[in-house]
Amino acid sequence: MIPDRHSSGRWPKAVLFDLDGTLIDSAPDITAAVNELLENYDLPSLSLAQVKTMIGEGVRKLVERAFAASDAKLSEANLEEAFQAMGTIYYRHLTQFTRLMPGAAETLVRLHSSGIRLGVVTNKPQVAARTILLHFRLAERLGTIIGGDAVMHGKPAPDALLLALQQLDVLPEEALMVGDSATDVAAARAAEMPVAVVRGGYSRVPLEELEADFICRDLPALLAAIESAATTA
Repeated sequence: MIPDRHSSGRWPKAVLFDLDGTLIDSAPDITAAVNELLENYDLPSLSLAQVKTMIGEGVRKLVERAFAASDAKLSEANLEEAFQAMGTIYYRHLTQFTRLMPGAAETLVRLHSSGIRLGVVTNKPQVAARTILLHFRLAERLGTIIGGDAVMHGKPAPDALLLALQQLDVLPEEALMVGDSATDVAAARAAEMPVAVVRGGYSRVPLEELEADFICRDLPALLAAIESAATTA
């Protein structure tokens, strides 16, 4: 159920979205990038299902998890080398296999047209996030795009969410964070803002265990809930 924020006026004034697993299904492209990196080290490829469990805390953590899953023992220096190599590979795999999550475009269009301010907050590098959002023609609806390299600490720290809210000129309690994982919920809690999670993403644990304010089966259901809250506010 939507948290009761009506006492301070229309709610929400802004909605922040996670990117991977929330607005886009990027796992196939990320899997292709990971496997290209592993091939360079003569390591076996990983499955889509394996890589899905590694998404959500930035490229460096993705690389660490990929090598750990391949039973590769890397020194800190070698891990840094692999991370730098991934930086080049990653940008070749942004939009070839990536698709919008069901209802993503319609959700942003309708929220934007209703006057709700929108932003994307992701641990994906800023340029990569913007490239994808431009590709799918979503960027024009967004008041801000905050990548993991735009702040000192990415999610689950609150830094990126707070920066996005500052740029949108909205208080945490006036906004809603929408994601698909424990990382998103933790970041929202740290920023002291309500949070919703949407099924179908890359969470490594059941969404019921995340203690979000509410769970939606998909983005159209989220849109209906937000429109209902905004109408009755």
